[in-house]
Amino acid sequence: MTPREVLALCREREIKAIDLRFMDFPGTLKHFTIPTEVLTEKAFEEGFSFDASSMYGWQAINESDMLVVPQPETAFIDPLQVNTLCLTCNIQDPITRVDYAKDPRNVARKADAYMKSTGIADESRFGLEPEFFIFDNVCFDQQINEGYYHLESSEGEWTRGELQSQNGGMNNAGYKIRKREGYFPVPPSDSLHSLRTEMMLALMDAGIDIAAHHHEVATGGQSEFQIAHQPLLSAADNYLRLKNIVKNVAARAGKTVTFMPKPLWGENGSGLHMHFSLWKQGETLFADSGYGGLSEIALHAMGGILHHAPALMAFCCPTTNSYKRLVPGFEAPVNLTYSFRNRSAAIRIPVHTSSRQSKRFEFRCPDSSCNPYLAMSAIMMAVLDGIQKKIDPGPPLDKDVYDLTEEELQDVPHTPISFEESLQALRDDHEFLLRGDVFTEDVIDTWIWYKMEKEVHMLRERPHPYEFMMYYDI
Repeated sequence: MTPREVLALCREREIKAIDLRFMDFPGTLKHFTIPTEVLTEKAFEEGFSFDASSMYGWQAINESDMLVVPQPETAFIDPLQVNTLCLTCNIQDPITRVDYAKDPRNVARKADAYMKSTGIADESRFGLEPEFFIFDNVCFDQQINEGYYHLESSEGEWTRGELQSQNGGMNNAGYKIRKREGYFPVPPSDSLHSLRTEMMLALMDAGIDIAAHHHEVATGGQSEFQIAHQPLLSAADNYLRLKNIVKNVAARAGKTVTFMPKPLWGENGSGLHMHFSLWKQGETLFADSGYGGLSEIALHAMGGILHHAPALMAFCCPTTNSYKRLVPGFEAPVNLTYSFRNRSAAIRIPVHTSSRQSKRFEFRCPDSSCNPYLAMSAIMMAVLDGIQKKIDPGPPLDKDVYDLTEEELQDVPHTPISFEESLQALRDDHEFLLRGDVFTEDVIDTWIWYKMEKEVHMLRERPHPYEFMMYYDI
């Protein structure tokens, strides 16, 4: 929509409030709200001032003023708030009016522009499959003398012997999902089906094209939504919109949602599988007669991702918790290889249809905690580097990697085993991200500094509860 059309929609739907939304550098959605009367056509150009010094990794206090500039094409009516229209914003310098380099959405816009400038493709398509957990209750804390978390889920097998408060009484119907047996059960075992459907309808009301929803492998309410393929920027916008709506629908039902990659020990973690393809003049560039029905361009694209994967993980798996998901035995792709059908590979080539237009590959390493603008931009840059340099992805691995012997696995590269290792890989390998000024040295340096200082070091300094199990009586 144009600014004029947005204002007309506000009048037609009697919108009373405008919610201005943007993403901070670490990847958290932020917002503030203005009366509809304050939003004018001119405001779409001039933007609104805010204090950027209060955002991690952004401005210093002496240069704190920045602008949020609403983007009319992102407008949607909030399905959960009364008479509210939401607008995603870009961040600009108020003096130069230059787009802010550390605005994650600006990085994604530049990645898309760089892709087009190469002449390789004029459109990218990302299909996202976010996974998350829906818990009944959560408690956690970290103090000088204690550190703990406690999660509650009425569907978890660990509650099989407990009476629970339901329908005004205490009972236990016994329909519990066993450990790692949560894939596709029907109600009443899938006790969250109605809630997920409510989420789906709210997402569709917000303009997100949902292909499906279902219960995932883990117990504890693990769920998945499949978002239809969109260009990079729209796909990232939609993922942020989904996270916000899912959390709010759950909160209204007295539940709590987490996109942490690995909240439950011994269960599958939550990934953000990304289906990817490149297009030019309305035709896919990925379909041909090569392995898995892919083209040479698609194979080189996979080669770029696998070659740069350790560095990509700093954006795609950007938390210390991410690497508790990336362990063998839980369907997480810990080996950097590709395969036709095989879901244990880092890159999988889907086979559910022979349609030429549906040819794509699925990068399975990213998880649901990622900043989608940065993660998807980094993936795009690795893909373009692979195509430009014709990087060979190597031979496919069509066996189940978890059944291979240690000798057979020696030649298969694996994902980093810690966040610190991924950040070091990014420090050593980021030249491909700097092309077209998509990422800047400042963005890379700030990301590494923030993640090391605020996350890696913070966790390293604190005693872990399991250390008491192992060492208290040493």
